[in-house]
Amino acid sequence: MRRREFITLLGGTAATWPLAARAQQGERMRRIGVLAALAENDAEVKVWLTAFQEGLQRLGWEPGRNIRIDYRLAGGDQERLKTYAAELVRLAPDVLFAVGPQSLLALHRQTRSLPVVFRSVADPVKLGVVANLARPGGNITGFVLFEHAIASKWIELLKDTAPGTGRVAVIFDPENPFQVPYLQAAEAAASSFGIQFTRAAVRNAAEIEQAIVAFAQEPKGALIVLPSVPAVIHRDSSSRWRPGIACRRSTRSASLRAVAALSRTELM
Repeated sequence: MRRREFITLLGGTAATWPLAARAQQGERMRRIGVLAALAENDAEVKVWLTAFQEGLQRLGWEPGRNIRIDYRLAGGDQERLKTYAAELVRLAPDVLFAVGPQSLLALHRQTRSLPVVFRSVADPVKLGVVANLARPGGNITGFVLFEHAIASKWIELLKDTAPGTGRVAVIFDPENPFQVPYLQAAEAAASSFGIQFTRAAVRNAAEIEQAIVAFAQEPKGALIVLPSVPAVIHRDSSSRWRPGIACRRSTRSASLRAVAALSRTELM
């Protein structure tokens, strides 16, 4: 298959290719391997999986009739993610679908021949999995989420919405090296506004709780939660604080989110 055909297979707008391919090749069962770091019982993941299958059906691909989908969801466990990546590659599907940068890298380490389509990845060039955005080359292509520079816009949003902001803490996953550019962009923007910047590394619900409680002891503080697997899996740990403002992506369009929110303390 060619790269454009992979994208069409995974929900592109052009429905003609799957139908034409099926007419030419009959009802041969195709196979997709899907790898994600999130948990299968997560409410947002269930919505996404439903939308994914519905999109395929609109293009003429019906699970059990002409397509089989093998899902592997690691539930935030990085070792399990690596194991699942190897399992999917051994199945030799027609195409692999990587959700998020960690899933993409796990598959990239396992194969240089099977076609891989990714989503929810900010900078595949920096990850070293594609040559450039215009011509990825190799066996990998997909959809870029957004640039790391957007982290500076989160700081601007907080400053515009709550001018009294004097401190900002960024909650991030220390085991995810892809978050470093977000931290750097946010820290540079905070410095330009004269805002005290704090990095809060969290790996689980308890650490998220501790980070929020500790930071909320002083006034004029704001939180930014970077998009990460722990942030999604344990999102209720931060939502309990009833933030004054929040900016979040649609749960139907993303399984990872970026949240900019005021802490319990008043900013003014």
